[in-house]
Amino acid sequence: MTLREADMEDARDVCMSDRLIPNRQTCCDPVRQLKLERDENWAPQNGYHEVLSQNVLGKEALNNVKILSYQHKPARQDPHLSELKVLYSSNRDAGHRSHVRPSRHLPQSATKVLDAPGILDDFYSHPVDWSSQNVVAVALADMVFLFDAASGSVKKLLQLPNGSITTLRWTETGGHLSIGSSAGEVQIWDAASQRQLRNLRGHQGRIGALAWHKHILSSGCADAEVHQHDVRVREHLVNRMVHHTDLVCGLDYNSEGMLASGGNDDTVCIWETTTSQTPIHTFTEHHAAVKALKWCPWQRHVLATGGGSSDRQICLWNASSGRLLMSTNAESQVTGILWGEQERELLTAHGYSRNQLSLWKYPSLVKVGDLEGHEGRLLGLAQSPDGSLVCSPSADETLRFWRVFSASSKKPVESSKSNGNNILKTIR
Repeated sequence: MTLREADMEDARDVCMSDRLIPNRQTCCDPVRQLKLERDENWAPQNGYHEVLSQNVLGKEALNNVKILSYQHKPARQDPHLSELKVLYSSNRDAGHRSHVRPSRHLPQSATKVLDAPGILDDFYSHPVDWSSQNVVAVALADMVFLFDAASGSVKKLLQLPNGSITTLRWTETGGHLSIGSSAGEVQIWDAASQRQLRNLRGHQGRIGALAWHKHILSSGCADAEVHQHDVRVREHLVNRMVHHTDLVCGLDYNSEGMLASGGNDDTVCIWETTTSQTPIHTFTEHHAAVKALKWCPWQRHVLATGGGSSDRQICLWNASSGRLLMSTNAESQVTGILWGEQERELLTAHGYSRNQLSLWKYPSLVKVGDLEGHEGRLLGLAQSPDGSLVCSPSADETLRFWRVFSASSKKPVESSKSNGNNILKTIR
């Protein structure tokens, strides 16, 4: 026999692997291993073979022997029990209890309720904002009151000689408050000294929204324009953004200075910088006014928006690519949106017919639950500096405070004279 023929003969005797069986050691005993030798499908062909296999291999015939078996066999099903019991028992780790994720706890009632007499039942208004110094500003008709959440004290900041207050927004450091009026004026007030610093004119019509980015104050108006005010200089109007065709009722900045604007023309515009002349994206999927919009705090290019009563949609957008990530039907007009950073959730405020707050998972927008208690339309939302508490103003003339989220690890901005003095040097 030649060397080549010997190699071929040896090759015919070598079993490279067992079909579907990665390791023979997984077999429980030598009897089962016999089923893997050459012909794994061998079984007794007649009575003689059956008697022979039982005498040689034991009482159990080879054709009934399983090659592999579970170490923890499922219990025999009781006909009176659910069919799913066998599946549960066979997949459960015998040595450990199954870990069941606890359901999300939602507050059944507000932790605090404050009266808000005279608050305007106006979908387009923004009557409440919560500063980084833990002070809640509340607009009641033509007046603004400041509620210190830590001490519980309340003081009156201002009263307009004419018109009503339609929107207000704190600066990032929390020392100064900007307000917009139905007369088209934008004012800046020092909360500590309770005095007006500036009166910014230029709009024609009611102010619909305000937003701060560093020293730039953005204002949206019924004249369909967004004005950029540089509060450091005398000639404050440094840019006019003209793209909307109706009242601009929603404004918000992300951490990079990208501005989102929502309007009564059912559109959302994304402006790359404060000096942009045209938006980089225009979203037209909503079919009602978009007042509620908020940037995600942990994903800077993700924007959440909510539509009015003819739309009732909540949408998530990638503002960098201009792509719609997810949407869901909220079943009622959306008046406000906030993010829960620790839980990775969204909280929305709603109007007719249930006047509730709704909690949603991110990014699936699956509803977690509702928070009820208001008897009138919710007009917006404001969030505490640590993110745990939420304030909901309502047309039922109450403010309700809800503990919805876990507190963040970020340190709150301390109220100090140095903070105030630095801002005073820049606002002229």
